[in-house]
Amino acid sequence: MIVMPLSLRSHCLQRLSSFRRLHTSSALRSETGSFNPAEYCKDLVRKHDYEGYLTSQLYPKRFQGGYLALRAFYIELATVREAVSQTTLGQARLMFWRDAMKDIYNDKPPRHPIALAMYEATRDNHLSLYHFNRIIEAREQELHNQTHLTLESMTSHAESTSSTFLYLLLEMLKLPSSTLAHAASHLGVAQSLTTLIRALPFHASKGVMVIPAEITAKHNVNQQEIFSKGKSSHGLEDAVFELATVANDHLLTARDMFKESGGRVPPDAMPVFSAAIPVVSILSTLESVNFNVFNPSLQIRDWRLAWQVWRSYYKRTF
Repeated sequence: MIVMPLSLRSHCLQRLSSFRRLHTSSALRSETGSFNPAEYCKDLVRKHDYEGYLTSQLYPKRFQGGYLALRAFYIELATVREAVSQTTLGQARLMFWRDAMKDIYNDKPPRHPIALAMYEATRDNHLSLYHFNRIIEAREQELHNQTHLTLESMTSHAESTSSTFLYLLLEMLKLPSSTLAHAASHLGVAQSLTTLIRALPFHASKGVMVIPAEITAKHNVNQQEIFSKGKSSHGLEDAVFELATVANDHLLTARDMFKESGGRVPPDAMPVFSAAIPVVSILSTLESVNFNVFNPSLQIRDWRLAWQVWRSYYKRTF
């Protein structure tokens, strides 16, 4: 956990007070009927995470609201770094969510649409507070360290965010299985790495290199040239290939966990593992453009994805 100096914590508390007031007004709109927490979360996921919205349709009706609440929470935290201009503002937002989770588990959710939806999700499904705090702490670390020196550090962060989110989904579906958790751990890493690879042009435009330094150094990637010119290079393509190979290896390991059942995922768990289909799609597109992350096709929504998700769901494979 990040420990802040008293002066910095006081500044964050002031920001947090303003943040609470701002979002109280949003929640009040839900009470007057302009929107409700469930619709707010649904719209947020649909707007910011098309792939996550697609897979939400695969969950049984009684779990769809919970999934969308959890995904909205995840998106909210994942976008903190890009949404703020100062680290202290990000700390204030994450402090809000750390306190909000405590309040939710004490039956006193703050009047924030996502928090109210999360309250319903946690109350109905007995989700572990530990997993939420793990995600929040990882996002706190992210505010201070935007880049990773090693692949090990990047993998650890992926396990604390994407993998932990999948653990929450397994909990929600009441699927306590070490096999499923192990598979979800590897899928989460694959999902996180491919998402970062696809988002590399955006981060590069902000002067941030998402590929670990040990990989870019190995392939002699000139980061300043990437940042200034906004285009790929042979070295960068080699680095992307190496990171994509790691992501694919994690995906294959997740698949191997279902060898004994002929590669078929238990039907109740398939909504969770349908998250692998966008990962496969991104990796396939990367390969088709020779790992040039600046190729526009990587940013275009794949019209086949909805069909691929449904086909995978009914075949129970990924």
